[in-house]
Amino acid sequence: MDRIVPLILAVALFMEQMDSTVISTALPAIAADLHVGPITLKLALTAYMVALAIFIPVSGWMADRFGAKKIFRIAILVFVTGSILCAMAESLTQFVLFRFLQGAGGAMMSPIGRLVLLRTTKRSELVAAMAYLTIPALIGPMAGPPLGGFITTYFSWHWIFLINVPIGMLGIWLASVHLPDIQSPPPPRMDLYGFVLVALAASGVVFGLSVISLPALPPSAGYGAIAAGFIALALYLLHARRHATPILDPKIFANAGFRAATLGGSIFRVSTGAVPFLTPLMLQISFGMTPFQSGMVTFTGAMGAITTKFLASRVFRAAGFRTTLIVAAVLSALTTAACGFFEATTPVLVMAGFLLFAGFTRSFFFTGVNALGYADVPDDQASQATSMSSVFQQVSLALGVAMAAMILEGGAALRGGTLQLADFHMAFFAVSALTLIAVLPFLRLEKHVGAAASGHGRPVTRAQK
Repeated sequence: MDRIVPLILAVALFMEQMDSTVISTALPAIAADLHVGPITLKLALTAYMVALAIFIPVSGWMADRFGAKKIFRIAILVFVTGSILCAMAESLTQFVLFRFLQGAGGAMMSPIGRLVLLRTTKRSELVAAMAYLTIPALIGPMAGPPLGGFITTYFSWHWIFLINVPIGMLGIWLASVHLPDIQSPPPPRMDLYGFVLVALAASGVVFGLSVISLPALPPSAGYGAIAAGFIALALYLLHARRHATPILDPKIFANAGFRAATLGGSIFRVSTGAVPFLTPLMLQISFGMTPFQSGMVTFTGAMGAITTKFLASRVFRAAGFRTTLIVAAVLSALTTAACGFFEATTPVLVMAGFLLFAGFTRSFFFTGVNALGYADVPDDQASQATSMSSVFQQVSLALGVAMAAMILEGGAALRGGTLQLADFHMAFFAVSALTLIAVLPFLRLEKHVGAAASGHGRPVTRAQK
């Protein structure tokens, strides 16, 4: 396997994943400079997530129409441009608009990065390649808060965005030199009506969940947006049944591996979306840590994730997708539940040890579902698969944060409005139970599903691309 391709893609994805969380610790400082309240500024977080939801569905069509390599480089350039403008913003309106522009670039980077990897990697080497690509998705959200706290404390919040400039320029140069020009058959005409419906559905749900979990607007606005999103989704499903080439084709779920990976992975991502939200809050509010201290504790999970790439290919070859994913999900549920027993007297090394192992098991799970989802997908459905799975990922991550926030708010309301350690414990137990549910889609899979990618059970007879 040519490791330079997944590493180039991983750098871009790390930048996008980290930036989605790095801003959280800098909100008070940015709000003070822009003369607004921190709660109001959370609209910038929502704008970023909404942009992802709108533009991810069209990413596959754009890659097929104009070339994956070209669109990937343009996406990085848009992201970097949005970063520079965010650092120059002088009002709330400007900042929200520029975060939306950043999100538009980020929306293209993630699914097109997977598409490039899928079309340049043999199926027999897909697990190893996905191990590299999974790491930034796990490290980014964990590295964001401590890095944001460090930069804001010792430098200026503007550098949170400006550090993307050299990274992005390096990514564009590396992509120009090392990424191959990928040929794909011309796509059908753009399904504009379907695009509008999908954009309304995904952005409505993501916006609504964001408003509920980050109350910058009245909760009624969030519930209204979610309702509108589901109405648009129902209209789109009717449209997709009649359209010959819908922008996102539900027929791809006929592929058993893709179906299980997408559904099981989405349920699992609700957990991973909640844990980075819950853990720093618990460490700061209940245990009295500073944002930087709590960030350093949670960052140990990233170290566990990194170790996956050394073992993933061997483990999946020995045990196969089905067994490995079930075991990884169960172990992840147990490590998440363990967080529900943390007390202020729990040694930091013990907490760090559980988080380290949690990062290890989650990385194994994500490496597996990312590879399984595409293992048996034919080339002509590759762009559909990457776009569809990315939409599900974005919605499930937003749902995870919203669910965790609602559990905390509900527990606090029962105790008179004061958030207590017991509320965090209850949230961790609920998230752990949901993680176990993620096992269900994999139980009915054939034992050797995705063998062309895992190498389990029978030799790979042909190199699939």
